[in-house]
Amino acid sequence: MLITLCYVYLWVRCQKCYSVVIKKTLRRRLAENRSISFTFSVLNPERPPTCYDQLRNKAVYITEHQVCLDLTRWTLLGSAMVGGQRIEDVSFIVEGPLGKDVVQPPPQTSNKKVLKWSDYCIPLACSPGPPFKAVAQATLDNFSRLGVAFMEDRLRLDNGLMPSKIVSVILQESNINTLFEKRGSEPLCSSLGQGSLVREEGRSSRNTEHMEGHGHHLHLSSCNECLELENSTILSVKFASAENIPNLPDDDGDDSSCVDGGVGTLAEFEDDAGGLPSLNGLVGGKPPNVLVFTAGCQERFHRIHQLLTECVDTDGSVVYHLRPEQALSEPWLESTKLLVLAEEEPLSPQLQARFLSYLDQGGRVLGLSSTLCPAGLSLDRPTRHSGKRAKTLSFTREDSTELELSVLPSGSVFVRDVVGGGEVELWGELKGAVSQGQTDMVIIRITHGDDGGEAVLCQVHLELAPNCEAVASECYDKLKVSNARRYEVLTEILTSLGLNCELNQAPVSSPIYLLSTSLASFLKTLHSSVDKDSYLRLPKVSLKVVSSAEPDGLVLEAGCLALVTRPPEPPSWDHFSLDTYKSHLRTRTLGRTVLYADVTPTTMDLLEGMVVNLPENVGLIAVAGRQSHGRGRGGNTWLSPLGCAMFTLHVKVALGSRLGQRIPFLQHLAALAVVEAVCTLPGYQDIDLRVKWPNDIYYSNKIKLGGVLVTSTLMGSDFHLLIGCGFNVSNSNPTICLNDLVALHNREHGTSLAPLSISLLIARSVSTLEALIADVQEKGPDAALPTYYKRWMHSGTRVRLWSADGPEAEVVGLDDNGFLQVYSKEQGVVSVEPDGNSFDMLMNLVVSKQH
Repeated sequence: MLITLCYVYLWVRCQKCYSVVIKKTLRRRLAENRSISFTFSVLNPERPPTCYDQLRNKAVYITEHQVCLDLTRWTLLGSAMVGGQRIEDVSFIVEGPLGKDVVQPPPQTSNKKVLKWSDYCIPLACSPGPPFKAVAQATLDNFSRLGVAFMEDRLRLDNGLMPSKIVSVILQESNINTLFEKRGSEPLCSSLGQGSLVREEGRSSRNTEHMEGHGHHLHLSSCNECLELENSTILSVKFASAENIPNLPDDDGDDSSCVDGGVGTLAEFEDDAGGLPSLNGLVGGKPPNVLVFTAGCQERFHRIHQLLTECVDTDGSVVYHLRPEQALSEPWLESTKLLVLAEEEPLSPQLQARFLSYLDQGGRVLGLSSTLCPAGLSLDRPTRHSGKRAKTLSFTREDSTELELSVLPSGSVFVRDVVGGGEVELWGELKGAVSQGQTDMVIIRITHGDDGGEAVLCQVHLELAPNCEAVASECYDKLKVSNARRYEVLTEILTSLGLNCELNQAPVSSPIYLLSTSLASFLKTLHSSVDKDSYLRLPKVSLKVVSSAEPDGLVLEAGCLALVTRPPEPPSWDHFSLDTYKSHLRTRTLGRTVLYADVTPTTMDLLEGMVVNLPENVGLIAVAGRQSHGRGRGGNTWLSPLGCAMFTLHVKVALGSRLGQRIPFLQHLAALAVVEAVCTLPGYQDIDLRVKWPNDIYYSNKIKLGGVLVTSTLMGSDFHLLIGCGFNVSNSNPTICLNDLVALHNREHGTSLAPLSISLLIARSVSTLEALIADVQEKGPDAALPTYYKRWMHSGTRVRLWSADGPEAEVVGLDDNGFLQVYSKEQGVVSVEPDGNSFDMLMNLVVSKQH
């Protein structure tokens, strides 16, 4: 018997038929006992579980069952739960290496096929890590294929790397319910690209979401279909390019908020005596992003963030935390209006060089006790400033008057180098500590580079409030007396660096009004969903359903909003006209039922959780005159001032439909709909609006006017999608708006086009979107691609892959899933996706698939 077993073992090892053994063992063991788990991983000699089989450095382990516990923070990938889990399916988790553990696949020497994991399973959800993990389901046969390919180093993740582990798990009902309720609102993870999803009985047309430019996205169509679309895509781009769409240079647009671009507007040129504003005048400046670098200290960032929100108009600027790893790798330089440096430890040479490079490109820096020293400056630490005692600062205002206040010095002072450097101005010095005729310079302004870079650097702690824990108790009284002057100094410095410090009062949320053409059916659904106190409990907001805006004795719970089902007659608001909206709406379903609020935190929250049970004819849309907490891609803030068109639209798409198989195309259609809504108006066809992949609206290739954010929920066989859209209509600040462009067109061409209204453009955008969706559903993506290419800004654009120093490629079109296709000499035509940075989705593109 022992000899027989040895022969069997040698036959399995030498003839490599262990695949049959593994497959049969899986089927037998899992059929007999679902409480065991199979793990394929790198061999670990110290691992206590039994090693069932081994091939070189790979092993199969049999262990006690592994339960998949918490998926609440995972990103939903697709429709794998439709119809429930089949009894023969195996649920499993695949884990990929990241960072230092990444190993490039070895050269393929065998004739055996390299397998892409997503071709043999249904991915359900993923966690970007580190390390990257995804949970999926596969048939027993396909699970064994994946395991054998893993053992033979033939298994690849969709980004081309090898996984480090595959573990079968038990996916409980609570996990499935969690995935049903999940929305894909996380950043796009480059660890999961596109791939065909194959079940044994045939190809499955299931899709995932790529909604915020950040969902995870799988390729679902057949190879022939993909190649056909690829060919038509390239032809369509060539056709569009022939229609006088110019080759555009690489743009430096930003995706961090809805309205980010230059700060100049037509208003700045109204008093010019001679001529019209130039395009350069309109686009001079940086997007309104303020980045705060604290070397990773979260507490210090919160302190400075709070200080900036107290000094700066938050309708015109957005404050973000710049972490050390982002500072060195992500393309933030072109997307930042002001960089605030407030680190405690000395900057590394790499960070010093990076920040000086930002200054070289015309950037502006505020240093708060930072060690950054451009050419022409150095730091000294005189012994007289040791200790944490309050000193008197003499600050020179813009009008040359002096302002004295008590401050806490950092212990360092600036010293001017004799040779080299930019222009240095002394703005603040410490009094009472003059030695040998020298001045203790603690606030200076210095220029840097040839492109207008400037920095205001402080070696006093203007960021510390008197009651801060870092302030000694004996300094409290002096600093408290000077606190108002501290804000005055900060405001003058921030204003000199280009920020608007005229504070606006934070808006208070207003009631939400129901305006409907299908009132009865919506009210029936609404009243069936409220609790005994008439509250509609949604995931992120609670709405008190009331009949009128000011009923007697109405008391709202903290943080709740009133939903008024009987608006005033006639309905009248300063920033939205229902009559104008209705007269320009040409839809059968979309946008027929309106929720309107003058001020609300975000329109997205009003519809989340409300739309899945709505009747077919409702067509819900939420419109706001102003948002106090607008949401952008990847957790970014969406600036939402008055004059910006802001809405969230519910769209229902069947999973098996043409668009349902290509859900990421919806964000492209939504951005295109806004552009078409303007450019198809008689007389407005020459307003140069463009779409920027994947979801932005631009004036020419210069300034961002708006953007689109899409989230999705899969219920049964339908996607419920929320399209959040915002674009500048009449708000000239903080960047530029459509009516600025209309006025510019009138002055340049002698026309008298009327300013556009928010209500008109929302109605036309929704109507155009419904028409585009209908065309794609009937004829496929080719029905919309020619128009899309006519309006996009990427024909002939050259981009870099992987990093700013990576290989160059030329944009040629979109692939079947809406990913960007580029051509490079090294790789031919490949599909690319963003690397997950929060600044510019066209920077550092990652190859996701090669045809």
